[in-house]
Parts: sequence; structure tokens; C-alpha cells
Amino acid sequence: MRIADVLRNKGTAVATVPPEATVTELLAGLAEHNIGAMVVVGPEGVAGIVSERDVVRKLHEHGAEVLSRPVSEIMTRLVATCTPRDSVDDLTVLMTRRRIRHVPVLDGARLAGIVSIGDVVKTRMEELETSQEQLHAYITRG
Repeated sequence: MRIADVLRNKGTAVATVPPEATVTELLAGLAEHNIGAMVVVGPEGVAGIVSERDVVRKLHEHGAEVLSRPVSEIMTRLVATCTPRDSVDDLTVLMTRRRIRHVPVLDGARLAGIVSIGDVVKTRMEELETSQEQLHAYITRG
């Protein structure tokens, strides 16, 4: 299965935040959309990604003052990405090796979606259920 198939099922909407937004504004967006990470998009395109974990770690390091700082100060700048043509298997390996939970999908320079570890697990579960149904049908028709 390809990432394009995952996006076809879940949609291509991506919650984004500009680099100059404050961490407090970021948190409001995460809560509003009920998500764990937002892609940071500047004039040149994807500039980074920032997650709840990033916020928690910076709060621990710097205290509440981090809430008034810009997202650009806490975001991950080296963003792991994938394309719609990549396989879910390859993305699973990337997420496991890099210990990341959210991967933006780029089609060229265009932000085409985002895939979370939850999306990957859901896809795997659906594949297993389909295989199980096919095996059951094969056995019962015998």
C-alpha cells in the first residue's frame, strides 16, 4: 500500500502554523484540531515540525516563558518527509528508526498531507482484517 492510499482514506488536510506564531498559539491549534503535531510553514514552504513532545521538553528546560516564544525556537528543523508514492512499509521503517510519530507528505515542494503513527497502525489493522476475511472465505468455500 502507498501513502497516497492512506491519504485517500484519511484526507489531505494538514494543520500548519507559521514560524513566528507563539508556542501558546501552537498549543491552541493542537487543542482545536485534536492533534499531536503541526507542520511549520514559512514563505519558502515547510520550515519544520513541532509536536506536543517538543513543547513539553522545552517547558521542562526553560519554564513557562517558552509559551511566549516563537514556534521557530522549538521546532524540529530537519523534517523527515515522505511522498505519496512511498510505501507504508518504508514509512513504518522510517518512523521506527527515527522514533517519530508524524511525517509530512510532500509532492514535489507542495505539502500534500501528513501521516501519523496512528494512521499507519490503522492501515495495518485494515490490511490484516482483509487478509483474515479472505483466508476465512477460502477455507469455508474449501
